[in-house]
Amino acid sequence: MRASRAGRAGQYLALLGYLVFLAFPFLWLISTAFKPARELGSLHPTWIPRDPTLANFRQAFDEQPLLQAAGNSLAAAAGAALICVAIATPMAYVMARHRTRLTTAATGWVVVSQAFPFVLVIIPLFLVLRNLRMINSLSGLVLVYVVWSLPFALWMLAGYVRAVPGELEEAAAVDGAGRVRTLLSVVAPLLAPGIAATALFAFITAWNEFFFALVLLKTPEKQTLPVVLTHFLGAEGVADLGPLAAAAFLATLPSLVVFALIQRRITGGMAAGAVKA
Repeated sequence: MRASRAGRAGQYLALLGYLVFLAFPFLWLISTAFKPARELGSLHPTWIPRDPTLANFRQAFDEQPLLQAAGNSLAAAAGAALICVAIATPMAYVMARHRTRLTTAATGWVVVSQAFPFVLVIIPLFLVLRNLRMINSLSGLVLVYVVWSLPFALWMLAGYVRAVPGELEEAAAVDGAGRVRTLLSVVAPLLAPGIAATALFAFITAWNEFFFALVLLKTPEKQTLPVVLTHFLGAEGVADLGPLAAAAFLATLPSLVVFALIQRRITGGMAAGAVKA
């Protein structure tokens, strides 16, 4: 009994330490965003600003088009998430329900493709998009995000499809439902938590992505938020720390809000599925 309690206490302590490790950069970012310039240069920094101010936020909006960049990021991330889910759902169903050598090889390729670095694929992607006349366009960037997120989305959704009992599809087939009707009316509602998780993954991946946006978008009016954040760095690499922290803090809020909204649906769907089972 004592050993089990000690082991559980150790697990909780490890979890607490991990949460502190994850939360430290974000909490320090918030603290920096509200500090005046004289506190940012202090030799004895503090967690809580002595004289909190909103000047860094005003300066950030004055120096860079943050709202326009946030709109571009939102359009690219939301578009990539919707298209990725729409493509991945039927493909994951086929991969999970029809196990052949081809689908097995496709699954292996999905896993291997996630190991490819961005630099390895940027030149072929650039040439393809140039031939399609989609360089310096949000539609071209959305296409890249969909292609990059789709392999992992397929792998993730295929696992959810395998968890759906096959007897439900057999019952739908007995009632005369075809494959498409079965997928839309029987399988898709049970996949709601998986679809939400996949959409969240695709959205956050596209929202935080920097390298593709830097290479493919040329005009300032079309640049996304991660690219605009680099404009707070001076010519010699010296950061305008206060406005940069304020802008970075605002850039993290949409992904946190989306996660909070979808996380409820994920846990609610999982609980509902457990009750039905």
